Amino acid sequence: MRRYAFAGGTAVVTGAGSGIGEALSHGLADRGSHLVLVDQHADRLDRVAAAVRDRHPGLRVDVVVADLADHDATVALGTRLAAEHPETTLLVNNAGTTVGGELAELSLAEVDRVLEVDLRAVVSLTHGLLPVLLADPGAHVVVVSSIFGIFAAPGQVPYVTAKFGVRGFAEALRHELAGRVGVTVVHPGGIATRIAVDAPVATGADRAAFDVTRARVGRLLRITPADAAEAILRGVERRRGRVLIGWVTARFPDLLVRALPGAYGRVLGAFAGSPLDPRRP
Repeated sequence: MRRYAFAGGTAVVTGAGSGIGEALSHGLADRGSHLVLVDQHADRLDRVAAAVRDRHPGLRVDVVVADLADHDATVALGTRLAAEHPETTLLVNNAGTTVGGELAELSLAEVDRVLEVDLRAVVSLTHGLLPVLLADPGAHVVVVSSIFGIFAAPGQVPYVTAKFGVRGFAEALRHELAGRVGVTVVHPGGIATRIAVDAPVATGADRAAFDVTRARVGRLLRITPADAAEAILRGVERRRGRVLIGWVTARFPDLLVRALPGAYGRVLGAFAGSPLDPRRP
């Protein structure tokens, strides 16, 4: 496929109210894309939209407040976006959430919320917009997975399950749509976003221990959302099937998992002072 053309296209971005989604919104606008921004936080969404409009008054910027944890509402949203924005040429499935704690400490409701936002919403929105995207031979889909879609960390079972799932979804979809619609799966590592700050702790978990873990892991989050967004947009333009962001926190673990698929956990734990194990202070 030819390179993706941003200028004049319309991009739907989920999780646009902060972090990578906010940075992607600005990066897409800088490249001439009209925007449909989706987030559950109206105040954050309005702030991002206002900033983009102020900088790019000639672009269309629409906002949609939606909680992607509501399955029926998300399915309806996909249908609505396709009807209201048939000009869409890019879908960026960026929204995500997590919850800290071991599986035995989590309620099924907590597990389901992560799976709904991080996995099912990606499938639902992509399915809803796919007819529109297929109508444009230059269209593209982005699925933001995680480094936890490459290696599995304890204390993050729902998140890991979802991120491995969207990785498989994106790769299978890329093969199905080859030559018609491009698909990029993104594996960010060590991005300084709100997800680690906002993550709730499991109902049955030790909150004090979790806060210690959160602080330790937070020290690894050194890549700015703006840098991550630029890497993603370069990958989209070049139709790359996979984008890894961060050498120490993404590329090195990816190589290690390939080399030691059954033993990478012990090696990564020793290498990084055991950030893989949230149970350790």
